Amino acid sequence: MIKPILFLTLVAVPLYLAAQNAPTGNPTKGQQTFLTENCYYCHGTAGQGSRDGARIAATALTADGLIRYVRKPAGAMPAYTEKVISDQDLRDIYAYLKSQPAAKAPKDIPILEQSRDK
Repeated sequence: MIKPILFLTLVAVPLYLAAQNAPTGNPTKGQQTFLTENCYYCHGTAGQGSRDGARIAATALTADGLIRYVRKPAGAMPAYTEKVISDQDLRDIYAYLKSQPAAKAPKDIPILEQSRDK
């Protein structure tokens, strides 16, 4: 009786929790939607951010958190209802954003280090 409980505690539960946190969208479709819905106008083509929009590629939000924010944003971002963009489209966008490589630290970008040395 102890072995099945131990297995559930050590193996099955962590796997289940990891699956719950994994993006459930299609990153390829997400990129296409990100571009066709013009998200890149403010957030950049890879979600890197710009003058007009926040960096969202490295967001700490979950997929559900991103959906809630897009539906009821703060600041200058307009709200997007499900009539404009579906929850699944937003999950795909989330998967695309999470598939982007992490931004390099400024110290790891040679041109920035060169300009700092002058």
